Amino acid sequence: MSPALRRLLLVAAALVFLAGLQLFVFPLRTADWFAWTIAPPMTAVFLGAAYWSSAVLEVAGARAAGWAQARLAVGSVLVFTTLTLVVTLMHLDRFHLGSDHPSGARAITWGWLAIYTVVPVALTAVGVRELARARDGTDAPARTPLPRALRTLLIALGVVLTGVGVTLLVAPDTASTLWSWPLTPLTARAVGAWLVGLGWAAGHAGLVDDAVSVRPVGWTGVTFVVLQAVALARHGGDLSRGAAAAGYVVGLLAVGTAALWILLLRPDRRPAA
Repeated sequence: MSPALRRLLLVAAALVFLAGLQLFVFPLRTADWFAWTIAPPMTAVFLGAAYWSSAVLEVAGARAAGWAQARLAVGSVLVFTTLTLVVTLMHLDRFHLGSDHPSGARAITWGWLAIYTVVPVALTAVGVRELARARDGTDAPARTPLPRALRTLLIALGVVLTGVGVTLLVAPDTASTLWSWPLTPLTARAVGAWLVGLGWAAGHAGLVDDAVSVRPVGWTGVTFVVLQAVALARHGGDLSRGAAAAGYVVGLLAVGTAALWILLLRPDRRPAA
């Protein structure tokens, strides 16, 4: 893997860590310290947990031995950043760009726009080059296939998370029935972008079907579930009772099960077919 890709993933990890810090630690101060105002607080801590989980994925990708492990991080981050750029442009009027907002919030917003414009382009350029280099290789890496049940669970998670995410992106009004706490059209689409990114990571891991290559997804999933549990402990009162809340908890349990299963695997390398 090239040094350029490692550096890009580390820079992206630092940026999402800062975004997660603002949202997860200070969910009540988004009017002053974030690119747009987010309410209720559960939405902010949910997004903050997703950002910090993404930082784990990107650091794991940057530390990977080669493209076979890093590609899961590159693909997921590229999908998420591209979708978030589209969501930002669709709701630009909701962002802290006007003079009536604090100067710190305006600076963060301009930084947000710069990041989500540059990162997808840079990831695409570097990723295409890495993919070409990988295809030029002559030796197929050894691999350890995943247990069939785990692979099925990962692909099912990919389908469900991506499906819900796309629905929120296309029809944010459906959040009133699909989601377990109130979302605005902007936050519904922001959550949808994250769900598609997470679904991409899970589904791609199932298709890669290699115990070593998917370990970054395992660490990411465990981090996401732990942070979501903390978020629920802090702001779980924002959740409504009903099928949506039950689905949210079941989804977290499924993600946690798949992630722990990945980390408990003991790879036994076999020559690739």
